[in-house]
Amino acid sequence: MYLPAIELHEAPTLQEAAALLRRYGPEARLLAGGTDLLVDLKTGRGSARHLVSIRGLDELCGVSETEAGLRIGALTTVGQLDRSPVVARGYPVLRDAISRMGAPQIRNAATVGGNIAGAVPCADLPPVLMVMDASVDLWSAAGERTVAVCDLFAGPRQTILRPDEVLTAVTVPTPPRGYGAAYARFALRDGNAIAVAAVAAGLWLDSDNTVREARIALGAVAPTPKLVESAGAVLAGRAVDGDAIDDAAKAAMRAAEPISDVRGSAGYRRELVGVLTPRAIIAACQRAGGRSG
Repeated sequence: MYLPAIELHEAPTLQEAAALLRRYGPEARLLAGGTDLLVDLKTGRGSARHLVSIRGLDELCGVSETEAGLRIGALTTVGQLDRSPVVARGYPVLRDAISRMGAPQIRNAATVGGNIAGAVPCADLPPVLMVMDASVDLWSAAGERTVAVCDLFAGPRQTILRPDEVLTAVTVPTPPRGYGAAYARFALRDGNAIAVAAVAAGLWLDSDNTVREARIALGAVAPTPKLVESAGAVLAGRAVDGDAIDDAAKAAMRAAEPISDVRGSAGYRRELVGVLTPRAIIAACQRAGGRSG
């Protein structure tokens, strides 16, 4: 596999990146880590005549705690996120996802922003960010806007980003007391395998261990990462026992929209959702400090 003829442009500023995107229109793509994009270009799954590299924009790197919560620069690599003491201390569900994302070489190149903005249905971070009610900052020369991760995806490998917009950061709200989240994933082998099916769960428990609020999100079993509101609603107001978990798993299975491909049939993927949802809910409940039923 070889890359087609492509002109590379190094953008020293966001303003220059936006100008290049406007100049070359649909023939241009942003280049960050390149772990998905370059493969797509080599295989012909994607096309571009111009790559606009933003890898030199240091202001888009780093992990920090703010009043709003955890702020992750879009060019922060997955490996850097995994090694962040802030993440290790207060956001273990992110490490659930990160630890399964390819080999170390991939994690040291792939960026957080790319994993989100690529809108790949089997990407690991979006379901986790959905259950944590995370948002992304989008920059363009016309101004900035903030969009919930749940509202970002328009279809397979498609987002609502405008042609000259750049995803600059992710904000994950500080988890409230009594909150826990977890991520369960199945792949055909360890190492580089991408998810066949994945489920993220986030639970906020009251002092009596009933569920105040719950979020369930699916990965790799729908055209986009998918927040299943019906599955969260099933758990609200209930103790996390076997019946509640089973009801949530059934709701998640009904909401799945899997396809059949070389990694598994649609029916197999749907059954996996039924297995992974209880695992994610139980682990999230344990992290929230409640019993797992």
